[in-house]
This record gives sequence, structure tokens and C-alpha cells, in this order.
Amino acid sequence: MKKALLILALFAALLVPSAAVAQPNEATLTISAENVNEGEGLMPFTFTLSAPIDSDVSIRVQAKTSRQQATRGVDFEGKRAVVNIPAGETTAIHNVVIIDDNEVEDDEVIRLKIRKVIGADLVVPPFPRALIIDDDVEDGGGAIEAGETDFELKVLHVNDTHSHLESDSGDLELAGQDTRVEVAGFSRVVTKMNELRVSSDIPVVTVNAGDAITGTLYYSLFKGQADAAMMNQICFDIFELGNHEFDDGDESLAVFLNNIGGIYNPNSAACRTSILGANVKPAQGTPLYPGDDPEQFIKPFVIRDYGDDQVAFVGLDIANKTRNSSSPLPTTEFLDELETAQKYVDQLTADGIDKIVLVTHIGYDNDISIATQVAGVDAIVGGDSHSLLGDFGPLGLNPAGPYPTMAVDPAGSSVCIVQAWEYATVVGELNIGWDAEGNVSECNGTPHMILGDEFLRRPADGGDRVALEGEELAEVLAFIEATPELSIVEPDPIADATLAYYTDQIDDLVNTEIGTVTEDLCLERIPGQGRSALCDVSETAQNGGDIQQAVTAGFLARSFEADIALQNAGGVRVDVPAGPLTIADAYELLPFSNTMVNMTMTGAEIAAVLEEAAAFALLPDGSTGAFPYAAGLRWDVDLSAAEGQRFTNLEVKGRDATEWTPLDPAATYTVVTNSFIASGQDGYTTFGEVSADGRAVDTFIEYAQSFIDYVVIDRDGVLSKIPADEYSTQNFTAAE
Repeated sequence: MKKALLILALFAALLVPSAAVAQPNEATLTISAENVNEGEGLMPFTFTLSAPIDSDVSIRVQAKTSRQQATRGVDFEGKRAVVNIPAGETTAIHNVVIIDDNEVEDDEVIRLKIRKVIGADLVVPPFPRALIIDDDVEDGGGAIEAGETDFELKVLHVNDTHSHLESDSGDLELAGQDTRVEVAGFSRVVTKMNELRVSSDIPVVTVNAGDAITGTLYYSLFKGQADAAMMNQICFDIFELGNHEFDDGDESLAVFLNNIGGIYNPNSAACRTSILGANVKPAQGTPLYPGDDPEQFIKPFVIRDYGDDQVAFVGLDIANKTRNSSSPLPTTEFLDELETAQKYVDQLTADGIDKIVLVTHIGYDNDISIATQVAGVDAIVGGDSHSLLGDFGPLGLNPAGPYPTMAVDPAGSSVCIVQAWEYATVVGELNIGWDAEGNVSECNGTPHMILGDEFLRRPADGGDRVALEGEELAEVLAFIEATPELSIVEPDPIADATLAYYTDQIDDLVNTEIGTVTEDLCLERIPGQGRSALCDVSETAQNGGDIQQAVTAGFLARSFEADIALQNAGGVRVDVPAGPLTIADAYELLPFSNTMVNMTMTGAEIAAVLEEAAAFALLPDGSTGAFPYAAGLRWDVDLSAAEGQRFTNLEVKGRDATEWTPLDPAATYTVVTNSFIASGQDGYTTFGEVSADGRAVDTFIEYAQSFIDYVVIDRDGVLSKIPADEYSTQNFTAAE
């Protein structure tokens, strides 16, 4: 690294922004960039005008390195891109994606060639540049290549499958074209893990890093039975508890764990999966600690013997999220992750164990933090953040980092970190080697994205996608064969038959009644718009949709942390008539694959997003579905007023409050919303900015499931209109 520091000093002068005068607006353009480690993946170049100008500026750029290494960006092809600074704005950021080739090599300078400027007469520096620091071994890049290795272990792992047992479809860039392909499916996970296990010439351990349950009808209807049956086709060696394992409480979790661990019935056909959670401490006499043995269900660690070698696996669950966003018993404790990790690593080290793997459900960033703070950890197999790791950028995806990601512990030793995305889409294969002293000497592997064998593309003249045949199909198959991260996988027939047992029951069970609706709940977008097929427009003219309000109230109730729930009207799709309410009705009402997202926002940002939503709802090319509905927040709205002045009398009543008080622009609130608008869609621009700022946390609870839970748990199966003073729109004036 000394060489890298010298080069950093050498190029410090090169990073001083160049300036020029723009005509006719007399604005100065500067371009700056930060040096980055190769493993960080992105090098942001910031384009800044000293003052806004009255025309759009488009700057065509091309990324190059002195080796002319291919440097592909997510937002451009062939290393070229256009950076746009809209009229009236001053800043734009262009991210160059750095490809980590997992090889130890010299540090490299990347330069951004300015090819053309359109919209202003700007003089620009020809080659703004910064340094890529190669850190494959020392500070967090890619894999460690094989050294003097005394013992090797292969870890096959998944995480955050969330009851996604059936296959799905997705779009990938295959052989240079957007291609729709079948992905995932737990039966394919079984096939892939068996294939990798059987073909391995080193010991294998199979790991599930948590959040196996909740998220689809397979959980809503079977409460973990279907998940356990599919997991038992693999017989995971290790299962780490995730936060969503506690969504239905300790008693329901105990039943699920018994189905994968065979704890109460040693003669059962269940696997002997070791269930970990070192920082999860249930109270004696509760479902997860029913007898005299505190580790009867949940163990802090397990030591596995491989001949003369022993490897310890320590489990960690994310404490605060589980405590506050799921439904554990109040007596179940969740201890600090860092302190717990250090405690058990120290204990194991003192007992002579020199090979230690953390199996965590705390998120990718927290894994990296733990790795740098706890001495003695060799690898971390994680979950919770649904992080895609690996070289998936060329496939049109946005990986969070390399697979494996390397970190350095306080003693200067290497730690390799992996995660396997989500929803049974990726099977991780991590190979770890240790030398005779128990130091990591080898760390590499492959995240295998599992695909079906049918590929669809749109014809050149448009229209519906069609299956590829002939030369096009052969080209795609050759591309997949040459891409280590992609695997065409046949479903395991026994696992398929097991899943079919549950699938065949769904059509009947979705008609299960979850409650009763006492009165018609009208659908509406903008008050008085007349979207309801059930109610007269006069019933929605003042306050808007009853069912939108009920759903939003459900979001607030099931978030557990939020002060306010805020969502778009179009996320709710149908009227709900008085009478029985079924699971099928809930999924017709909320049909999208949205999840609930908690966002930390100021009152000023909340007011801004309301104005944005209303403005988008009024645009000719916008969507009336953007009109906002809230729980814990109410207002008067005048759509005939000028943009930015439409919402007045904004009042908030927090989760535990009894009185309405004015929304404080400077105060901080937690807002729960759906993942669609949390990303900035439907005109909710400020939501997108908050998400980009790292102030959004996806709960990964599907919004239809949250509504079902609200009806069953919070409303005791009886759904009615909420009180009039709880409606978000208290007074409404239509646009002129």
C-alpha cells in the first residue's frame, strides 16, 4: 500500500478541478473525482456549474484507463455516456463502474475523456482523472488466490428466500440484448446445491442465512410448512434466524424450527439442521426455550468436525430490526451484534478453534463493519440486505460489491464476505482455505444465478416477446456457457413433487375468509374523480377513497416503527364490498410485488413529496394514481392553487399520540410506504432522493401480506371505514 499512497500524492494535483467560462451564461464548469479502491466498484465523477444557466447542457464522455481496460458503466454501452445538466441546475454525477478482476496488480489511473459539449460553450479539461487502487488482498477487493493451504471448505449458501418457492421471470442482458428468462425456483436450488456438493473434492457445508419464510401465499396459507418441506430437500447443515422468522411470534417460529430440526421428535423425518442465533435469547418457559436447555432450539454456535480440522459457525440476527419490526415475545432478548460476535469468537479462540465463520442476518454493510472490528473471524456468510454480489453488471444488474468481498480485521488478517441476493435466485459457492496456523490462505468462489431454458425477446418491429430459436438461441446458450455466474438448471423432480402438494391446494385456500367488511369501501384516486364501480361519486368527493385509507392505516399498524404511512392511490386497485373478505380479495386489492419501506424524513421533505405527488397526478402525461393517501397525517388540499402551495393545515398524530399537532418542517419522522414509490416512481421524487441518501430500509414484507395481517390481527377480522377525522384529505378543492 506504500506504493499506492505515493501514487495518491502524485495524482493529488491532477484532481484539482479545471475551470472555464461558459458563454453566454458566464458559468464555470468543474469536474472532480475521488480515488477509489477497486473493490468499491464505482468511481463518481462530479460535474458542477458555478451557477445555473438557462439551457440544458449535455456532455459526451468516454472512460479510459492507461491500459485501455474495459470499463463498463451501468448507464452506457461501450464505455461512452452522456452527462446531462438540466437548465436551472448545477450538478450531475456520472458513475464509472470499476471492474474488479480479482487479481493483484498495479494501481491504475482512470481518465474521463470529454468528447463533446452540447448546449453551452464550455471549455473543459480534456482528461479529468483519478486513481483506482488495487486492493484485492489488503483492503476489500476480490478473492484471495490459493496460497499454502492446509485445509479447504466449500460453503454453499442462500439467504432471504422469503417463501419464494416457485420460479419467476426476469430480464437480463444476454449476448448483448435484453432477454427475458425464467429464474429461481427452490427446486432448482436443490438441483444446484446437490450438483455442487456431489462434484466437490473438498468438504461441503450448506448454509441458509435467514428470512426463509414470509413473503408469498406459500407462507400466508401454510405458515412455514411448505418452506420447511422444501428446505428439507437440501437438509441445510446450518440455518441462521432472520428478523422475519419472528413475524408471527415465537410460538409459530418454534413450529417451523421443529420442522427443520426435529427437536421434539428425534424419530421424525426432519433434517438435523443446526439453528443459530448467538444474540437471540428467549426466556425460559417460552416456546423457543420450553425446557431446561437454553440451546434446545437456538444455539449460539456449532462446531463441525472435518477429520482433524474443526470449523466453528457463529450465528447473528439483526437485533434492532427484529425487536421493533417483527413480533417476538417481549421477553425474547436481542443482544448487540458486535459485542456478541466478539464474545463468542474470543471463547472459541480460547478453546483452540482457529477457523471461525460468522453466519449472519445483519446486512452487507454491517457484515463489513463487523469484519473490520472483530479479530479472529475468517469469513462471513450473510443475509438481510438482499445484496447481489459478483460480476453481474454486464448482465444489466447492479451488484453491491464483489463476490467475495474482502475486508481486514483488527489484527491485519483477511476476512471474506459473501451473500446470495434473494428469492432463491442465486446459490453462492464460496471456497475457503486455511494454512496450518489457521489463517485464511484462499478465498474465492462463484455466485450461481439459476435459470430456466426458455429465452424470450421482442421482435425488431415490436410486439410481444417470442421464444428464441436457431442461431439466436445458440448464441445465448454459448454466452451462458461462457459466463460462470449463469447456470441453466433443471428442477429437482422430488422437490417439484413436494412443492406441487402445496401448490395444488392454493386455489382452494385463497378463498379462505380472513374477515368481514361491515360496509362498502369505495375506491377513489383523486377525490370526486369517480373511479369507484361500487359507490356514487358524491361519496368520495370530499375525502377520497375509503379503501385507500383502510390500506394505509394497515401499513402504519404493521410497520411497528413508522409515525406516518404514505402511499399512492394507484397502489390500491378495487372497491371492497360489504361481506366476507378472503385472501384472494386481498391479493386482488393489492396485486403488485411491492414491499413496505421505512424512510427517515424531515417534515419539510414530507410536505415536498405531497406536492410532487399531486403535481404528477395533474400532469397530462402523469398518473392520477399518484395522488397521496396517508395515515397519521392529514391535510387540506386545493388543486387549483399554484404548485407548491396546494397542501395546507398539515397535521400529524404519531403512533402513540392522542392529539393532532402541526407537522414540524424541521422534525424527523419515520414514514412507511411501498417500494414502488420509495424508489421515486409516480412523481415521488423526494422519496427517491431519500432512498439514494441511505435513509430507506426495506422491510421486505409484501404489502398484501401486511394488509392481511392488519385485518386478522389488528382489526380482529372486522374491517370498517376509519373515523372521519383520520382521513388524510380533510378538505378538498378540485383543480379549475
